[in-house]
Amino acid sequence: MAVLLEDIVKSVEQLLKLIGKNSQEQVYVDPTLDPVLLVPGIAGSILNAIDEKTGKDERVWVRLLGADHEFRTKLWSIFNPTTGKTVTLDADTHIEVPQDRYGLYAIDTLDPDMVMGTDCVYYFHDMIVEMLKWGYQEGTTLFGFGYDFRQSNRFQGTMEDLAAKLESVYTASGGRKINIISHSMGGLLVKCFMSLHSDMFEKYVKNWIAIAAPFRGAPGYITSTLLNGVSFVEGWKQNFFISKWSMHQMLIECPSIYELMACLDFPWEHIPLLEIWRKKSDSDGNSTIMLESYPPIEAVSIFIEALSSNKVNYDGTDISLPFNLEVLKWANETRKLLSCAKVPSHVKFYNIYGTSNETPHSVCYGSEDAPVSDLQQLPALLAKYVNVDGDGTVPVESAKADGLRAEARVGVPGDHRGILCDRHVFRILKHWLMADHDPYYNPVNDFVILPTLFEFESHKARSSLQVTSVREDWEIIGENLEDQEQDNIAEKNPLVGSISISRVGGDKSLQEEANATITVHPQHIGKKHVELKGMSISASA
Repeated sequence: MAVLLEDIVKSVEQLLKLIGKNSQEQVYVDPTLDPVLLVPGIAGSILNAIDEKTGKDERVWVRLLGADHEFRTKLWSIFNPTTGKTVTLDADTHIEVPQDRYGLYAIDTLDPDMVMGTDCVYYFHDMIVEMLKWGYQEGTTLFGFGYDFRQSNRFQGTMEDLAAKLESVYTASGGRKINIISHSMGGLLVKCFMSLHSDMFEKYVKNWIAIAAPFRGAPGYITSTLLNGVSFVEGWKQNFFISKWSMHQMLIECPSIYELMACLDFPWEHIPLLEIWRKKSDSDGNSTIMLESYPPIEAVSIFIEALSSNKVNYDGTDISLPFNLEVLKWANETRKLLSCAKVPSHVKFYNIYGTSNETPHSVCYGSEDAPVSDLQQLPALLAKYVNVDGDGTVPVESAKADGLRAEARVGVPGDHRGILCDRHVFRILKHWLMADHDPYYNPVNDFVILPTLFEFESHKARSSLQVTSVREDWEIIGENLEDQEQDNIAEKNPLVGSISISRVGGDKSLQEEANATITVHPQHIGKKHVELKGMSISASA
């Protein structure tokens, strides 16, 4: 029955692919645009397992039917400290990222054949659709760079692939410099490349825009991931997807995860902690319950003990998967590399980060009523969080601290993945990419100032009296004005402010006075009309 169901699903999926192809015909192309390369974060690329005996490929990330079984069989891995590579346990399989559609296929919809559309598999999809509307064209001005996200952000193979990608995009676009847009961990990958290959970065890159990058780590999120695993879907969808436990067993051998741990030398406003309510007994059998707190460097000993017995059974063999100190050592070297990165002089860097979401920062296990007696219980316990402002995954404090020379840093209310389809973000990107041709837009405050009137007059009322008047009008348009002016718009009450300045010369032969009035008229939600009227009078003896 399961086989028949899978055959039916595959037939429907093929039909949907044909329908989708016919509905994606592009009608507008802007030949003046510079090329864009999209770089995803962790779990943001399709991964195919290639059978080395038959050459057959099979998508193992992301898929619906048989997801957990294929994930365990093809993606469970082990880290090789000699090469710095995480390799699949199946010796007859290697992992590849598909390169269809100039790299965009792998980072668009992570399960492109899914019958039931769901946000959890959409990655850059909405942004790609939006950019095509702006006039970008796949293969000429729009490209993608998917990669094996199990590997370190400085893994040599990934760095070589990115170098080749930059060169190919530069050539395909006719020698135009590239705008890189990275999301999440993709920002660390780009930063590693920039540190290792600054000359090549400067040669090929015009602008780099990082979105939701965990520049100083994602402390709470990664702490619970290392101890409990992570699920990328919620609710009933978990029944069809990869289990949290299966994901945990892969990530424990991935340098990329360890590279997202809290940065040790960063001056956090509040140090991220691993807290545990513990029950301890003395030699007389007396028990005490206390809350123990461990900063990042001390938390390593807890990880080691908690995961000391962690293992999986693969093909009939038990394989130990403890907290990997060799991976941690590799990750610490990556962080040193990241701290040395500098933006080349002819490249512009921009940073967009998510705000207004409760974001895990410190993690707590157990409670005063239910303390932890054995640290090896932690992988089975539910974590509780102390939250800070952020995008739900990366704290604002971490995302803003890029340590680079930035043209602008802009916070946008949004969650970690949802920010990629946020219309405010689209508006900012369109401006920074010079795809809007709008000189009046201000991305930092998200409004447009349109001059509508300018009048200037100066005359002598009599020989000793000079009168000058000026009037300027502007329209201010912006989404951020909506919440601020709801009440005023309803009542149509203008806001009025005035200022007066006077001056008398040292010999009292010259007297000057100036007055200005600013009136702000709320017109409708998201729009204001501003009037400035000023007059100056000077009199000489």
